[in-house]
Amino acid sequence: MKNSLIIRQLATMDYTTVWQAMQKFTDDRNEDTQDELWLVEHPAVFTQGQAGKEEHLLMPGDIEVVKVDRGGQVTYHGPGQQVIYFMINLRRRKMGVRDLVTLLENGLIAALADFNIIAKARPDAPGVYVGEKKIASLGLRVRKGCSFHGLALNVNMDLSPFLRINPCGYQGLEMVQTADISQLTDTAQAGESLVEHLAELLNTNNISYRTGWDEMNDH
Repeated sequence: MKNSLIIRQLATMDYTTVWQAMQKFTDDRNEDTQDELWLVEHPAVFTQGQAGKEEHLLMPGDIEVVKVDRGGQVTYHGPGQQVIYFMINLRRRKMGVRDLVTLLENGLIAALADFNIIAKARPDAPGVYVGEKKIASLGLRVRKGCSFHGLALNVNMDLSPFLRINPCGYQGLEMVQTADISQLTDTAQAGESLVEHLAELLNTNNISYRTGWDEMNDH
């Protein structure tokens, strides 16, 4: 079980539905539950982390704001953004939270390099950047030694809602997406590359693919 991984393709799904499913999956899992990566796109939504400050929500307008249990401040999810949630038993893999953050950043950097995008992590601010602009955001929660929430990569989306917030709590932080700087315009292609690199970094030798919620929590 330690090195096996289920890749669950959820297509487009409401944020709150997936968040509640992450919580339930984490609460219900046991030592025999396989780790999973959930790939999904969300309809437009702002999510505000546990320590999120209201002042960073500048003018959310007609976009829903959901207060969630991950770390970090406020971010935006919308169509054209590849989101991956990490349902990982960190204790079983002998990983700490910082180890997982670094793994996510390294996986993103490697996947972006496949499309000739030079990206980097920053020691002062989690996430991945191209120059001074942010291309991917991270936010995690750990419960019972297991992680949930994850990463969001901007691929081919409307970036204007980011102007309604201070992204990740940073005033004036500019966002960028792969479609503006490379040939990568398809979220599925981005997800495929990410999964390949992340699975390798997780030292996974047994990958299976699922669609939707079929066979959820099978052991």
